[in-house]
Amino acid sequence: MAGARGYHSYRGRTPRSRIVLAVILVVIILAAVLFMVFQRFVVYDETGHARLELPWQTEEPSQQEQPPDNVEIAMEEPERTETQTLQLSAAPLTDWNGAAAQAASAGCNSVAVTVKDASGHVYFDSTLPAASGAVQTESTTAAALTAMTASDTYTIARLSCLLDPIAAKADVEGMGLKNTGGYIFYDGNNLNWLDPSKPAARQYLCGLAKELAEMGFDEILLTDVSYPTEGKLDKIAYGETGKVQNLNAFLDEMRAALAEYDVKLSIELPAAAISEGSDSQAGLTLTEIAPRVDRIYAATTEDQVSALSQAVSAASGETEFVPELTAAPTGLTGSWLVTG
Repeated sequence: MAGARGYHSYRGRTPRSRIVLAVILVVIILAAVLFMVFQRFVVYDETGHARLELPWQTEEPSQQEQPPDNVEIAMEEPERTETQTLQLSAAPLTDWNGAAAQAASAGCNSVAVTVKDASGHVYFDSTLPAASGAVQTESTTAAALTAMTASDTYTIARLSCLLDPIAAKADVEGMGLKNTGGYIFYDGNNLNWLDPSKPAARQYLCGLAKELAEMGFDEILLTDVSYPTEGKLDKIAYGETGKVQNLNAFLDEMRAALAEYDVKLSIELPAAAISEGSDSQAGLTLTEIAPRVDRIYAATTEDQVSALSQAVSAASGETEFVPELTAAPTGLTGSWLVTG
């Protein structure tokens, strides 16, 4: 008898309905998972409508570090150059080597040379048309000034401004200070002045200062920056603008003219105008002038230096006071100038 054949159960094909059911279950599970994942990204606007905001669709505000409160920042003041200056008596300058030796023997690291004085004469080769009749130099002046500004010595150009009989007489209408009768004004010393309210007068002086800056001077010291204080002052035609405003305008234009140059701007004032704070007749107000310049000079004595320095600092903490003395000081530190 033949052996019995092995029996194999027949399951047949998986019903298609089961496959469909499995797919549906997977989709439902994935949908549930996605719902739970994205539910926290659903936001509602002010009307109640929901919308989905995914993390990569929004920009988080940058977290800027806030500075702590009550932090004190120490501001370092720019280092000042201390200058011990010898005022050279020669005008025009003709011998720089001799002048340098004179300064060294006086213990000075700086020299001041007069480039325009109260007579109106100009002691360098200015190319300005308004200075054509005022230039007074020697054959060696140009070379001496070039050697001076090229040296390691700190150099100061002393420039007389408004007391200028030459320019005032040469152009009374354009630059000269007039009297109330329409003629040029003569002060108590029979001298003439430029009118700072006139643009041509300001431009002339600013032009001279620019030439000096281009020559390489380290500092330009303006002198005779005021209105006359002697003579028949009630006869001066001051114009529509005030004296203080006119002098302020002059200094502002001077500062602007020198803005592109590495040069200090200084002014010489009467010691009384500094200690008292003003000179109304001259048109000087310390609090107006001090912020417009780097240094203020005044002829004084050694015992008055401290008080004058404090007055200048009170008017402008960034402005330095430099005393002009008749001899080298014995108990002073800082900058000073001695007349030779």
